[in-house]
Amino acid sequence: MRTAAPRDTGTGGTGPYPVEGVLLDIDDTTVDLHRAMDATLRSVARQTGLDVPAELEVEYALDFSRDPDGFYDRYLAGELDFATQRQYRVRAAHERLGLEPIADLDGWDALYTAILPTHFTAFDDVVPLLDALDAAGIPYGALSNNVADYQRAKLDRAGLTRIGVLVGTDTLGVAKPDPAIFVEGARQLGAAPERTLYVGDNPAVDAVGATDAGLVGVWLDRGRTGGNGAVGQGTGSGPGGGAGFAGAVVGSLTDVMDLIVR
Repeated sequence: MRTAAPRDTGTGGTGPYPVEGVLLDIDDTTVDLHRAMDATLRSVARQTGLDVPAELEVEYALDFSRDPDGFYDRYLAGELDFATQRQYRVRAAHERLGLEPIADLDGWDALYTAILPTHFTAFDDVVPLLDALDAAGIPYGALSNNVADYQRAKLDRAGLTRIGVLVGTDTLGVAKPDPAIFVEGARQLGAAPERTLYVGDNPAVDAVGATDAGLVGVWLDRGRTGGNGAVGQGTGSGPGGGAGFAGAVVGSLTDVMDLIVR
C-alpha cells in the first residue's frame, strides 16, 4: 500500500494524489482521432479522384487535424455548424498546400462522415488503465469538447462501451476550458473536484483548464511534442513546456496509476 500526503493541485507537482475519480478526454487521448482522420482523408481522396501527392499526404492530414484557422473553435462558439467547420478546414488545407479545390464540398463531407467512424480505434493504453481503475474501485468517465451523442457513438465504435459517464458540450452548454464542464464531470462521478484527475492531450484546454477548475489536471503528451512515456512535470513555459502548465505530465495512460495514492 502506497501512501502520500495530498498535493496542492493548483501549484503543479507530479503526485501521487488522493483520487476519487478519473476523467479522460476522448479525441487523441482515448480514441486515436488523428489516425482516423488521416485514413479517412486518404480514402476520400481516392474515392473522389482528388489528386493529393504522396509526399503531401502526411502534411495534409496534419493541417486538417490541427485546424490552424480555428474553425472548430468557431463551431464551439456557435458561429458554425459541425459540417461547415469541417468543410472550411479541408478547403483551407487544400488552399495552403496548393491542392486542387474540392468542387462538391457537401458530397466530400457526406463521404467523409460515412467513412470516419470505421477508423475509430482506442489507443492500446486505454483498456489497461480502465482495468487498473476497476481493480482499484475508482470510477471513471469521459469529458469532451463535442456533443455527447456523437462522442458516445465514437467511444462505442472504438470498443469503449464500458466508459459510462460522458460529459459533452451540450451537457451544460459550455465547452472546455470553462470550469463548469470539469466540475460537472466530477459531480457525475460522485467525486470531489479536488480529488478528480482529468487527463487530456491539450495542455492548455485540458491540463490547465482542469487545474483552474480545481481538478488535478494531467497533460498526456504521447510524444508528438516530446513526451517520454513516464511521469514528469511541465516546465510552465511556452508551447514546448505545455502552454504554461506546471503539473503532472505522462507519456502514456499506463502511467496514470502512478499519480494515484494507493
